[in-house]
Amino acid sequence: MYLVTGASGFIGKHLLDALTKRGQTIYCLVYPPSVPEFRDLIDERWPSARSQFVILPGDISKPLCGLSPDTVDEIGDKIEHMFHLAALYDMTAGMEESQRANVTGTRNACRLAEALDATLHYTSSTAVAGDYVGFFREDMFDEGQKHKNPYFLTKFLAEKVVRDECQTRYMIYRPGAVVGSSVTGEADKIDGIYYAFKLIQRMRKALPSWFPLVGFEGSELHVVPVDYVAGAIDAIAHNGEVTSNTFHLTDPKPESFGDALNLICEAAHAPRFDARIDPRVLKLVPSGLVGLLGAMPAVKTARREVLADIGIPESVLPYVNWRSSFDTRETEAALARTDIHCPPLREYVWKIWDYWERYMDPDLFQDRTLHGRINGKIAMVTGASSGIGEALAIRLAEAGAKVLLVARSREKLEAVQQAIDARGGESLIHTCDLSSTEDADRLVREVLDEYGHIDLLVNNAGRSIRRGVSHSYDRYHDFERTMALNYFGSLKLILGLLPAMRQQKDGQIVNISSIGVQTNAPRFSAYVASKAALDAFSRSIASEVVADGVCITTVYMPLVRTPMIAPTKMYEAIPTRSPDEAVDMIVDGIVNRKKRVATRLGVFGEVSYALAPKLIDRVLNTGFRLFPDSPRKGTDEEHKAPGPEAVAFAHIMHGIHW
Repeated sequence: MYLVTGASGFIGKHLLDALTKRGQTIYCLVYPPSVPEFRDLIDERWPSARSQFVILPGDISKPLCGLSPDTVDEIGDKIEHMFHLAALYDMTAGMEESQRANVTGTRNACRLAEALDATLHYTSSTAVAGDYVGFFREDMFDEGQKHKNPYFLTKFLAEKVVRDECQTRYMIYRPGAVVGSSVTGEADKIDGIYYAFKLIQRMRKALPSWFPLVGFEGSELHVVPVDYVAGAIDAIAHNGEVTSNTFHLTDPKPESFGDALNLICEAAHAPRFDARIDPRVLKLVPSGLVGLLGAMPAVKTARREVLADIGIPESVLPYVNWRSSFDTRETEAALARTDIHCPPLREYVWKIWDYWERYMDPDLFQDRTLHGRINGKIAMVTGASSGIGEALAIRLAEAGAKVLLVARSREKLEAVQQAIDARGGESLIHTCDLSSTEDADRLVREVLDEYGHIDLLVNNAGRSIRRGVSHSYDRYHDFERTMALNYFGSLKLILGLLPAMRQQKDGQIVNISSIGVQTNAPRFSAYVASKAALDAFSRSIASEVVADGVCITTVYMPLVRTPMIAPTKMYEAIPTRSPDEAVDMIVDGIVNRKKRVATRLGVFGEVSYALAPKLIDRVLNTGFRLFPDSPRKGTDEEHKAPGPEAVAFAHIMHGIHW
């Protein structure tokens, strides 16, 4: 018969999968508050083996793991193998809690195994190797290595307890970084390499899969699937011919960190790190300089902010370049007569990615709805009388926001308000000509006096002029007009409403920019310049306000069929997005508080221009020559429809202004 601690844990559940097949009684030590949950686990996972389980309420932090002497006497002659898996597997945990769970818990498990006269099967970790450099054999333990992380140190101290204090038979198993099942991908905790998954997912959304990236090579990454770990422990525990007492449960041919990361990228259909930096290159940099830079407060803050944004704990970084290799000869010998072997990561990596994305992605458990983000808050939408602004205002009101409708025409805003009222939303009208600095100042005073603050500001109002530079030599006022509304109007609102946002430590400013800023669209020099000015201003102040909880989002909008483009008859033959599709992009930026929202074509255009500006100029010039100019106001010029080549070109460059 068996006694198992940590039976409901990651490795524990998979070990029970193996033990139940042997048909013997399994005593499971379970923390008392978790007993009902463990009963449910038995019913769900092992319904046909319910009779094999006996639950023992206990606590590994107490003597004899919380079992009474009478209970120990009662089961003492029944238990042959005691599997001690209960521990704190958390590299972000502090020393006190790690010591209590890993060291004290293991000491109490040793005393219990002695009292039961059972063989103790202790699950240690390759973490015991610490910063050891070189080949770490299974018969090695204390080689003078250091352990900077509480988890690594306490796993070393716990194994030392077993080796120095345990007065019964024992076996020690040292798994590497345990990941999901190689069969199903099943996992139950984000740790180790899983911290990189969210970053890879973001890269997939932002860049095409063929886009090459620069990464870090790193050393060997010792990951191992949980089903192999559990199967190996079960098989070795029942192999009466083994003479060793320590076994490394790792991949005998591990991938490097860089190769492993690329395997995950392939499984996720994300860009690969095709160019990788060898860590040995860093040795060329004086260590004193590296230490000095790393100790600078600004560098520390920036590192914490970046890591927090992508969900990677700072404490795990040193182990990207783990300097130990692990011998597995004793393990392979003990498993020689079985069909159990450690599969290479490339065979099952897609399964662990798929399981993570389906069941473990943190975004699945957050309220990623517009209602959850904006309900009960005050949102101001400029240019709300039609097009994107109207559709967005209705969407925000439906989600529970109090929407302030801003535009010049009260009559048009009243129509939008009626549409919101019909849907049960709340909106208020504030007329303003944002191209007038005096009127914009008046709006800011009016809003702050009445509401005190704004939670969300959407700078959507804008003016577009489609005119090539050859027709603009004598039209300086075109540039003044677009700057007055697109830049200075938005700037007035930001400067007026930002202080209250910073004071309340929360707020979001969404600027509706243009794909033309990314692609340098010809004929739109006035419009693109005004939007680019707002982008540059927002990027500059973003670093000043981020610590105050204020997020500035830029949405690089592709061509949308709105009243603003209606005068350009040529666009009737060109594919465009609908206002509702445009609103979907804005909502994505609001819900996820993104820094920027852009189409893949826009990002591609931006990157391409940075890499090959002359080539892109030639491509854009082709489009410039294919599309006709718009008729000038006050002339008899007729509208010219685009030719078939131009229409085909527009379909290829879907969303770009021409």
